[in-house]
Amino acid sequence: MPEPDRPVIAATATRAEAPQLRAAALRRRRGRAHKPAWLQGFADDGPIDVSVCIANWNCRDMLRACLESLHDQPQGVHVETIVVDNGSSDGAADMVSREFPEVLLLRNTDNCGFSTANNQAASRARGRYLFFLNNDTVVPAGTLGRLVDYAEAHPEVGIVGPRLRDAEGHTQVSYRRLPTVGALLHRTSLLRWTGLCRRAYRRYRRHHFDASATRPVEVLMGAALLVPRHVFTNCGSWNEEYAFGGEDIEFSARIGRRYPLIYHPQVEITHYGRVSTRLNVAYSMPNVAVGFVRYLRQSGTSRVALFLYKAVSTLDAPVHLAIKGFQYLLRRVGRRPAEAAKSLLAARAAWYFLTRGLVTFWKA
Repeated sequence: MPEPDRPVIAATATRAEAPQLRAAALRRRRGRAHKPAWLQGFADDGPIDVSVCIANWNCRDMLRACLESLHDQPQGVHVETIVVDNGSSDGAADMVSREFPEVLLLRNTDNCGFSTANNQAASRARGRYLFFLNNDTVVPAGTLGRLVDYAEAHPEVGIVGPRLRDAEGHTQVSYRRLPTVGALLHRTSLLRWTGLCRRAYRRYRRHHFDASATRPVEVLMGAALLVPRHVFTNCGSWNEEYAFGGEDIEFSARIGRRYPLIYHPQVEITHYGRVSTRLNVAYSMPNVAVGFVRYLRQSGTSRVALFLYKAVSTLDAPVHLAIKGFQYLLRRVGRRPAEAAKSLLAARAAWYFLTRGLVTFWKA
């Protein structure tokens, strides 16, 4: 696995500039000073059960909430936390250094991508288990302990994924089937109204989704994945050809060829979902499209089917842009600002795909 790109390891806290941040950091340090070692991020002695690996880019406030949930309440196991910051411009790395001095912080000068950041964290991890966690999550007390309990009771398992809930408590789609060209074509505006690929899409996205049953699955959502260290070593690290999007599909498929992947809904975390995607749509949306193409190619999709998918997606982008732009205007006139904002975001995504991602999309 690659070494970090000129990381800086933050080992001590610096003085916060704002009084409220100084007060918050002081409260946190005082609280941790009286906690047993197993509640803190790093311990001086003893083995580490779980290494929490978090890739971050420009999500300071969400990252703070995530770290607080991990470090300010018992998790039931010995935990370390590693944050890899991909050149954030919002002060996220400085926040971690200042407010969470027990976290191992790696600073990249540029955005090297989700997969590379995960590999950097894994290369520094000391735990028996690696827990790859999105920065837009909140982890309830005892979550890691319950995940480890399940993994140790089922040593044949390759990945354990919890149930994901949104901010309102609704269950998110926490696992899926492996995607096909038909399923992805149904996402386009050109074909969705025809219903030609609807059945394939439903099989991929929703068919047989049972939120309450522990079961083997094909793909676990990359927001929260517990992986035994020996599985990660045996199957290989995250595929760094994927910058942002599709990497959890490829990762699941590769490990799933050798070990079962288990959705375990008795353990739950809150996942706000797509926070980084929405904040950084110029980067995320073109890369998501490229990631799907890379997965289809690597999974053995024929050249004809891959060409068809690329051609339809390319023709669909200006249509989607026009539809969402018109929808935005109607919603603005109708004084529905929240819905208008969603339409504008979708229009911007189509625009960035056309202007920044099309060449890479066809080369993938």
